[in-house]
Amino acid sequence: MNKFITTVKNIFEIPDLRARIFNTLFFIAIYRLGSFVVLPGVDPSRLDSESGGVFGLLDTLLGGAFSNASIFALGIMPYISASIVLQLLTIAVPYFQKLQKEGESGRKKINQYTRLLTIPIVMAQSIGFIATINQDAIVDTSVFFTVSTMIILTAGTLFCMWLGEKITDKGIGNGISMIIMIGIVSRFPGAIIGEAAAKGMRGSLIFLIELAVLFFVVMGVIILTQAVRRIPVQYAKQVGGVSQLNAQRQFIPLKVNAAGVMPIIFAQSLMFVPAIAASAWNQDSEIATAIGQKFSDYTSWQYNVVFATLIILFTYFYTAISVNPKQIADDLKRSGGFVPGVKPGDATSEYIDEVLTHITLPGAIALALIAIFPAIALLFGITRPFSAFYGGTSLIIMVGVVLDTMNQIESYLLMRHYDGMMKTGKLKGRAQNIALAS
Repeated sequence: MNKFITTVKNIFEIPDLRARIFNTLFFIAIYRLGSFVVLPGVDPSRLDSESGGVFGLLDTLLGGAFSNASIFALGIMPYISASIVLQLLTIAVPYFQKLQKEGESGRKKINQYTRLLTIPIVMAQSIGFIATINQDAIVDTSVFFTVSTMIILTAGTLFCMWLGEKITDKGIGNGISMIIMIGIVSRFPGAIIGEAAAKGMRGSLIFLIELAVLFFVVMGVIILTQAVRRIPVQYAKQVGGVSQLNAQRQFIPLKVNAAGVMPIIFAQSLMFVPAIAASAWNQDSEIATAIGQKFSDYTSWQYNVVFATLIILFTYFYTAISVNPKQIADDLKRSGGFVPGVKPGDATSEYIDEVLTHITLPGAIALALIAIFPAIALLFGITRPFSAFYGGTSLIIMVGVVLDTMNQIESYLLMRHYDGMMKTGKLKGRAQNIALAS
């Protein structure tokens, strides 16, 4: 406890870090206030309190802004969609591949294209959002309401983007990720209170067991997020015109879960296709009705088997497009580095690809288990809001953002010659040698 108090004291003794923390809290407060400002022309008393399916996932990520029909109802989700599109274009389109290799200037251009693409995406999604609102809650059904809502939602998304950039520049952590995490965390107190109330005094022991299981699940997600396979690398240095081997060994860290949370998001978006197709195929067919029921219930074993399979496949796909062994091998060769026992060039690329293939399988399986764990928790009698924190997109995003924020705070403390945040163990990035030139 004394170590924790000392660490907090050290954090607030650093003026720059203290200012960044207060700036982050200020920007987060603005975002949360905007999440409760209802769109003009909507009666909040007639809105649906809960959303299901993909809309329930969006509402969780947006901290209730979606179900509240607020001016931030779409949040930064359109920006995330635009980022995914641009990331895929960097794989398929030579122009964007060239921009990605141009370094900082190329990244700035890609970010600018992402912002521009966000505008048509959010305008298209705003039309779909209007259709999802309970029509009884819409006071004005004229064209003016539709146009004004599109403009307000677009402005709200752009403002959220601005807040995210300000948090990144003047606060702590990645601003976009921080906004998503705050939306998720905002529902945790209500979920845990609701679970405690549902269990009551007689179920207090069961409630404590649930908290213990949640603790170990979080530890598992942290391990998956932090796990890396380090490939040793050595560099040759020039001394008086003679090439000598650098005795210091460095590493290329390949993440076990290089795809992050994206496979779950992709798989989740596809899991609604079978139910929609079955309902559109033939409503009078018993087979179509059965398929629609099974894939509308995310606790059914059919749903979870298909869901887990899609996550594993998407993990391999997203890892393949986000980690380029050929580029890593070329960067090593240009910088005079090599993997001991492996020839530079194509042999190094094949070796890295083989290692990446081997470590992706356990990472994909672990990610699939984490994704279906909320359904398992629900089957064990845990309430729906609280079960969402036992895995899936919400938990992985929260863990990732918290670890990234702790890593930044740790860097500030170490630069000012303070002790780190933890007495034992290492945060990702601390005292870590990375040979990959990005």
